[in-house]
Amino acid sequence: MKRAGPGGVPHRMAVLQAGLVLGLALVGARSVQLALLDSRIAEWAEDQGTATLAVAGERGRIYDRAGAELAVSTLAPSVAARPRAVVDREATARALARALDRPAAELVERLGHPGPYVFLARWVEPEVAERVRRLGLPGIEITAEPRRSYPYGELAGQVLGFSNIDGRGVRGIERAEDGWLRGRSLRVPVERAGKERFLWHPELDSASYAGGDIRLTLNAVLQAEAEAALDETIRRTGARGGVVVVLEPSTGELLALAEAPRFDPNRFREVPYHATRARAFLDSFEAGSTMKVFAVAAALERGVLRPGEQLDCTPGSLLVGGRAIRDSSEHGVLPVTDVIRVSSNIGAARIAARLGPRAHFEMLARFGFGRVTGSGFPEESAGLMRPWQRWRPIDHATIAYGQGINVTPVQLAAATAALANDGVLVPPRLVRARRLRDGRWTTEGPRPGRRVVRPEVARAVLAMMERAVEDGTGRRAGLPGVRVAGKTGTAQVLDPHTRRYTNRYDAWFVGVVPADAPELVVAVLVEEPRRPHTGGAVAAPLFAEVARGELLRRGLLSTPARAAAASTRRPRAGTG
Repeated sequence: MKRAGPGGVPHRMAVLQAGLVLGLALVGARSVQLALLDSRIAEWAEDQGTATLAVAGERGRIYDRAGAELAVSTLAPSVAARPRAVVDREATARALARALDRPAAELVERLGHPGPYVFLARWVEPEVAERVRRLGLPGIEITAEPRRSYPYGELAGQVLGFSNIDGRGVRGIERAEDGWLRGRSLRVPVERAGKERFLWHPELDSASYAGGDIRLTLNAVLQAEAEAALDETIRRTGARGGVVVVLEPSTGELLALAEAPRFDPNRFREVPYHATRARAFLDSFEAGSTMKVFAVAAALERGVLRPGEQLDCTPGSLLVGGRAIRDSSEHGVLPVTDVIRVSSNIGAARIAARLGPRAHFEMLARFGFGRVTGSGFPEESAGLMRPWQRWRPIDHATIAYGQGINVTPVQLAAATAALANDGVLVPPRLVRARRLRDGRWTTEGPRPGRRVVRPEVARAVLAMMERAVEDGTGRRAGLPGVRVAGKTGTAQVLDPHTRRYTNRYDAWFVGVVPADAPELVVAVLVEEPRRPHTGGAVAAPLFAEVARGELLRRGLLSTPARAAAASTRRPRAGTG
C-alpha cells in the first residue's frame, strides 16, 4: 500500500494540486493586472468592434440672387489602393494602366506607397470606375469622394472660381468664402460589420458638419445675356477679349461680370492657372477718355471750374513740357459740357492744370482709383496710379484723359456709380445672403458708403455724360425712351516690354441708366478690336445691348439704337 500524505491524500496528488492552485493564482493575478492596470488592452478589445473615420463636411452651395444653383457638391468615383493587400504589384499596375490610361511605371511606384491607403486616380468618369471594378484586383477599391460641380459650366466661371481636389477654394468666390462654404471635418465613430465594412450611427446629422450656403448678387439670366452679347461683339470685331460689369449704384450689388475668354470650372485641371483669374478684378488697363469725367468732377468739387465755363481747345493752344496736346478733330472754344461731349484731350488737360497734381491725385483716390474697391474679391488689383509727387507735367496732362493710369473694370464701374448715386461711393459686393445651419437665410445689406463729391457736382457731371450720348461720341449707346448718360474711351495699348504705345486699342464705354433715376451702371471693355476700334463704335453698342435686357425686366421697354445711330452723323472727337 502506497504511503499517504497528510489528510490521506497521496503525496503525488498533493504536489499536482499545489501546482494547479499556484498556476491559477498566477493567471488570475495577470488577469487582474491586464483588466485593471493596462487600459490599452481594453481599448484594443473595444476597437475590434468599432472604428473611427474622418468625414469631410459637404461644401455649401452657391446660388444666384434668384436661387439658381451655380455650384453644388456631388460624389465622384476615385480609384484607391491598400498596398499591403496587393498581391502582385507589377501585374496590378499593368492591368490598371490600361483601365486608367496611366503609365504602368507610375502606378507601380504608387502601389509601393508605405502607407495603408493611397489614391491612384481621383474623380474618374463612371465608366472608368466600372472598368476598374470589373478587374477584381485584390487591394484595389473604388471609393466615392465629394466633388464640386458647376451646373452652368462656363457661366460666371471666373467669378465663381473653383475648389481643388481636396475641397478647398482656390479661386474666385470659392476662395473668398472658403471659410463659410467648407464644412467641418469630423472623426465619426462607426461599427465594423465585417472586413472593411462599416455601419454609421443613425444619430449622425450631416447638417451639423456641412458648410454654409451663400446667395450671390449675380443675376444668372443677365450674366448669360452679357456673356452672349460680349461673345458676339468679339466675333464681329475680331477682338482679343473683353469684360462687362453691371452693378446697382445705390447698393453696390454686382449683377453681372461677363468675361471673354472664359473657362469651365468643372474642368479647371485642364486650364492653365493664370487663365482662371477674374480679369474684372485682377487685371488693370488704361481706360482712355472715360477718365475725363473724373477730372471734370474733381475740378467742380474743388471749385476751380464752373459748369458753364468756356475753355480754349484750339489746336496747338496747349504745350506741356514741350509737347503739344492734340485732339483728333479740331475745336475752338468749348464749354465744359462739350469737353465731355466731343471728348477733347486739350480741354481735359486744361482742367487738370487748374486742379494741380496733388488735388487731382487726391480726388482720383477718393473715387477709388489706386486702391482696391473693398469687394473682398481675392487678389483684387488696386490698379496703377503713381504718387502725384512722381508726376511730370506731361504725365499730369495725359492722366486727365486716361493715359498713364491703369484701372480695373470694377473700379471704373464703382467710380461711375458714385456719380450715379448723388456722389456717394458704395463698395461693390457679390454676396447677398447666407444660409445658417438652422436653414434660415440672413441678408447682407449694402456696406456704408462714403461721399466723394457733392450731390450737385455728381448731377452736373451726369448731365454732361447724358449730352455725350444724345449728341456726342456715345450716340450708339442710346436707348429710345430711356435717358442714358455715358462716356466713351479709346485707349492705346502700351507694350509692356518696349514701354511704347502700339497701334492697337482698347475700346471702352461706361454708362448710367436711366440717367434721371439711376438703377444700373454698365462698364464695357473690348480688348484690341481690329475694326472698328473706337469706344463709340464698339463698346457703346454692347452697352446698349446689355442694358436693354435688364431694363426690359424692370419694366422699361427699349431697343438698342443701332440702325438710327449708324445713319446719323456722329461728331469726331479726341480719344473717345
